[in-house]
Amino acid sequence: MCCRIFISVVNLLVFAQWLPADPPLVRPKVLLTEQGREIHFSGLLFDGHNDLAWELREHGNSSFDQVDVSKLQPQQHTDIPRLRKGGLKAQFWSVYVPADTAETGDAFLQTLHQIEIIDQLVKRYPDVFEMASTADDVMRIAESGKIASMMGIEGGHSIEGSLGNLKRLYDRGCRYMTLTHSRTLPWADSATDESRHGGLTEFGIEVVQEMNRLGMLVDLSHVSPEVMRQAMEISTAPVIFSHSSAAAITDHPRNVPDEILKELSKNGGVVMVNFFSKYVAPTETLAANENANGTLHDVVDHIEHVIMVAGIDHVGIGSDFDGVPRLPLQLESVASYPLITQELLNRGYGKEQIHKILGGNILRALRAAESVAE
Repeated sequence: MCCRIFISVVNLLVFAQWLPADPPLVRPKVLLTEQGREIHFSGLLFDGHNDLAWELREHGNSSFDQVDVSKLQPQQHTDIPRLRKGGLKAQFWSVYVPADTAETGDAFLQTLHQIEIIDQLVKRYPDVFEMASTADDVMRIAESGKIASMMGIEGGHSIEGSLGNLKRLYDRGCRYMTLTHSRTLPWADSATDESRHGGLTEFGIEVVQEMNRLGMLVDLSHVSPEVMRQAMEISTAPVIFSHSSAAAITDHPRNVPDEILKELSKNGGVVMVNFFSKYVAPTETLAANENANGTLHDVVDHIEHVIMVAGIDHVGIGSDFDGVPRLPLQLESVASYPLITQELLNRGYGKEQIHKILGGNILRALRAAESVAE
C-alpha cells in the first residue's frame, strides 16, 4: 500500500512539472453601462493623434471619392459611423510625411499635400467636421454637434529648417508640431535614432521659442529624453506628448520615462496615451510574444501610471488610429473610446476626473499655449 502511494506521489510530481506555475491572469471584458455611456458622451473627447490622412493617401489615392468615410470602412480604423459611436468631439489630425522626405527635399511640400487631405475631409463632410483655430473654437464646434478639427505636424523635418515654414504651417491650421519623428534632425535628437546633439541645438531652442510665440503646442512624442527635458525647461507653455505611453510599463524608447513624468507637472504638460500594442502591452508580455495585442486594460494601466507619477491633470488620449498595424483587444477602432471611460469608472474614477482625461487636460494646455502667445 505504501509503495503504491509513493508511486502515485512520484507520478503526480512528474505530471505537475508540465503544468504552468502561474496561469496568466485573464482580465474580464469591459462592458459599457448606462452610467459609463452618460459620462462618456457628456465629456469632451479630444484625441491627440489620428493618421487618417496618411491612410487615405496610401490606400485611397488621397480621395474621398475612392474612400467615402461617411460609410463603414472596415479596412481602416476611422470612419464617420464609428466616430459617432465612439463619441469623438475634437481631433488633432496628423499631417505626417516620412522622415526620409528630409533627404528628397520635399518634406514641406508633402506636408501641404497632407493638409489638403484634411481640408477635403472638412469640405466633403461639413455636417460632421469643422476646422478649429482656438480652444474656444473647439468648444463651440463640439457643442454644435460637429467634430472640431485641428492638425498636428508629425516631425520637425516638415519645416525644412525654416521658421518661416513653421509659421506657414501654423497659418494653415497646424496647432502642434512633434519636434522629431524617427530620425535625428540637424537640430534635435530622435528617440529612435542616434543622439548627436545631446538634445536640442541652438536652432532647436529657437524652434521651441517660435512655437511658443505662435501658440503652437510643442509635441515631445518621438524625441529623446534629453530633448524632452530641455524642451520642458525652455517652453513657457505646456508641452504635450501627442501619442506616447509610459516606459515603466512598456520599455520602449517611444514611451515617456518616469523621470520625465515627475517633471511634467511643473510645465503643465499632458501625456496623451497611445494605443499601439507595441507601446502598451507590458514589457514581459512582449518578451514572450512580440506580436501580442495587449488589451484595453493595458491602455488604462498606462493612463493610471501617468496619473500616479504626474497627476490627474497631465494625462489624455492619443490613439494613433490608422497609424499603427496592431491594436489592443477591445480598442480596434474609433468606436471603442467609450470602453476606456467605462474601465476608468470601473476603477473608481469619477465623472470630473474622467472628463479631464478625455479632453479637459489637453484643452487646458491649448488655452495656456494661446495665452503665452498673446
